Amino acid sequence: MAFGQPQGPPASKRQLDRLLDLVIAAGHEDFRDARGPLGLTQRQANGKFTRDEADELIEQLETGSGRRADRRHSPLRNAPSDRCRPRRSLPNCSDVAGW
Repeated sequence: MAFGQPQGPPASKRQLDRLLDLVIAAGHEDFRDARGPLGLTQRQANGKFTRDEADELIEQLETGSGRRADRRHSPLRNAPSDRCRPRRSLPNCSDVAGW
């Protein structure tokens, strides 16, 4: 098997249609838009799934156990990060060298 090739038969058209409907219902435009939030690979973001991968993702989206669809309103995304905190002032080089 070549690197990056799927293991198993490709997903059926019915699976892909159902999967795309669920991805859109979760607030995404398409598979590419859902790549980061759902943890899809580059191959999957291009709409290439194996039957098992499609079944697994369909189950996650139907049960709501997938990642949060809209990360813009996630509490972690809106929390202040280290970049927002003021830095301690560092001593001036001339103070350390005793000049």
